Amino acid sequence: MPDQLPSPKGLAVPSRRFSRLARFGGMASGVAGNMLVSGARQLARGQRPTLEGLLLTPANAMRITAQLADLRGAAMKMGQLLSMDGGDILPPELTAIMSRLRADARHMPAAQLLTVLNREWGKDWRSRFHRFDVRPIAAASIGQVHRAQTRDGRDLAIKVQYPGVRESIDSDVDNVAALMRLSGLVPKSLDTAPMLAEAKRQLHEEADYQREAACLARFGALLADVPDYSVPALHPDLTTRNVLAMSYVAGAPVEALASAPQAERDRVMTLLVQLLLRELFEFRLMQTDANFANYRHDPATGRLVLLDFGATRELPAAITEHYRALLRAGFAGDRPAARAAMIDIGFFAADAPSQHQDSIAEIFDMAMASLRAPGLFDFAERGMIGDIRDRGMAIAADREFWHVPPIDTLFLQRKFGGIFLLGTRLGARVDVRALLEPYVEGVAG
Repeated sequence: MPDQLPSPKGLAVPSRRFSRLARFGGMASGVAGNMLVSGARQLARGQRPTLEGLLLTPANAMRITAQLADLRGAAMKMGQLLSMDGGDILPPELTAIMSRLRADARHMPAAQLLTVLNREWGKDWRSRFHRFDVRPIAAASIGQVHRAQTRDGRDLAIKVQYPGVRESIDSDVDNVAALMRLSGLVPKSLDTAPMLAEAKRQLHEEADYQREAACLARFGALLADVPDYSVPALHPDLTTRNVLAMSYVAGAPVEALASAPQAERDRVMTLLVQLLLRELFEFRLMQTDANFANYRHDPATGRLVLLDFGATRELPAAITEHYRALLRAGFAGDRPAARAAMIDIGFFAADAPSQHQDSIAEIFDMAMASLRAPGLFDFAERGMIGDIRDRGMAIAADREFWHVPPIDTLFLQRKFGGIFLLGTRLGARVDVRALLEPYVEGVAG
């Protein structure tokens, strides 16, 4: 959940399908109007406008993000995923606008909140609480969080789902996909149907708070003996499909550590990488949403606080072993083995053009070169990162090569990328090779 305090004034969540569809229609009309005005101006200056250039303007990005933020639910969640590149893919000015979707969620008005709680807990629910703060402490795409204290003394964080979210997931995903197709950014030859179907399935899972409660409890048990991590305790007596009750855990935004001493930044980033590797190779259970707001830092104890387990995913043993084989090949500098592992993982098909296979293999080898050398990996070192980004962008420019990897791979890469971006944000230095070695057999010395 985002860590910023929501604006004082709430905004009702459109909960009926017709009202949400009308919002999308209004968004599309406004974007089209902006495109016509911008196109006319360019023609008057003797310029030849393109559809992509007309759509991806700051004015249109502002309109789209504002509407997605008001809709919340799956529409906002999809927009958040598109804005997670940290400025490395989208133009910086558009990234800054899109990042509002991660920070500016509007909460429900009190009347709408009380309607939800009356339905979930019954109209006498207040008798169970000594205090329930109506103004939330956080608001996000699917729900908002309230601080509360029960009559029996429990200090809780209560996550309440926005009304109508679950019922609107399928149509929201379809409408956002239609906007992407309109932009011309997605080649018509690319089959996105499997990815969209999986996005809907994943969002339905995230909207089931009883499922998230089970995942929260599993992670709490898995990390119970590791004092460096703090996972909120589940309170099942107050948890329903639309309300999740857990213990309140204090903490500051993990990004605030960017100004902390280097040693503390390095320690916290080491904990993040260690957890990622345990999720992949030991637990085969991963919280795949690396939104920075899902991690907090408790300065009093030094613990890394873990939040939001809605995007938790079980990993097949095969995918874990494919990644182990890829790392093994990377450490050994064995390009044929690395290429075979990439095909198994689904980075590209076996019949993909050889020049693209070679380019991706080179990118992987560049990344592994820093990890093969003993010592600290500096997440803030931009030279190698810039080279990799430039090569990746060159490959992406060939739209005929665009390929949708298997869904497990997509979610894993989202998590890897998010953790890497967080390491970059913190300017951390971590001995990543030493952390990887226990999970990779036959590492070259």
